[in-house]
Amino acid sequence: MREMSCLSAAVVKEVVKKALGDMEFNTGGGAINWFPGHMAAATRAIRQRLKLADLVIEVRDCRFPLSSVNADLQEHLSRKRRVIALNKKDLANTNVVHKWVEYFESRNVDCLPISAHSGQSVKKLLDLVQVKLKEAISREPTLLVMVVGVPNVGKSALINSIHQIASSRFPVERVKRATVGPLPGVTQDIAGYKIAHRPSIYVLDTPGILVPSIPDIETGLKLALAGSIKDAVVGEERIVQYLLAVLNIRGTPLHWKPPTNSTMESTSDESMGKREYNIKDLLPKKRRQPNASDVLYIEDLVGAVKRTLYESLSEFDGKVEDENDLELLIDKQFDALQKAMKIPHKSSDARMRVSKKFLTLFRSGKLGTFILDDVPDVDLQNN
Repeated sequence: MREMSCLSAAVVKEVVKKALGDMEFNTGGGAINWFPGHMAAATRAIRQRLKLADLVIEVRDCRFPLSSVNADLQEHLSRKRRVIALNKKDLANTNVVHKWVEYFESRNVDCLPISAHSGQSVKKLLDLVQVKLKEAISREPTLLVMVVGVPNVGKSALINSIHQIASSRFPVERVKRATVGPLPGVTQDIAGYKIAHRPSIYVLDTPGILVPSIPDIETGLKLALAGSIKDAVVGEERIVQYLLAVLNIRGTPLHWKPPTNSTMESTSDESMGKREYNIKDLLPKKRRQPNASDVLYIEDLVGAVKRTLYESLSEFDGKVEDENDLELLIDKQFDALQKAMKIPHKSSDARMRVSKKFLTLFRSGKLGTFILDDVPDVDLQNN
């Protein structure tokens, strides 16, 4: 196996910038005009309500603990009782998660990795919230907990889980459920939900909002990769180019060496060819359990994708830290992935279809667990 050079975060950033070109994430209609109109009004409303909040749950994506932050709100949040909930921990590398918790604790910020769909995980979050509100509970008849975060980090899913738990823990009145959707910006209003009496505790769910301008290209691409910015705004192909660049620079595909057992490699091509699959086949089914054909197809697809990227990188004789070599490698990987995904060679939208399937595999955790933000050096931060 060819050894990969250990590149610093700064080098990775520079290589990616050169390979993918400059972008502008701003509201003024520059290279990428992505800031929806409702976000400006929502930002103003959130700032006003933050003044009244007794505690803030700031939800971030566990795979992007720094990139999934709204920098414009940090000054306000730093003055409040706050808990950072690193959501989607099931998609994050467990070996790195604890380092992020230690990092936030070193900065005197309470941090808890959670899965918004896990009742046990959310109960731990509620316990921490109660501990932090203990002093205020003793003297205030009504308390306000505010949930904030950028789009698509799982705020509304968290709200729904809190409601389910609170309904059994507290004598609650009729409670509405938050709207949940797969696209950023589904929650476009600020709604209050009463979850407890004596004292009365209200939880406010808020729209996902981003800063009007993202000066750092890599942060913008990470937000797009997380789904916080709609795919069509940046372009699925460009998002996947970035993801492949990071995976290649880190040498991740070299850990995907396929098993030598030939029976493992020849999983049912026949079943894959029986019918056409589209991107929806890879998404969780809401009303039925995936059948054997669905499961086998996904397993075969994941195996083919990992094997393809392993082979392309292990056979690569260029330098991934050279932007020109990296660009050539990614082009070859797109072609190889098209073949692995059985997308017709002459298909006019082949790269788009490759990109959508690859993004779905990453976002659903089928390619493994990742944390794409590097833990800052605490000593450097304090200097």
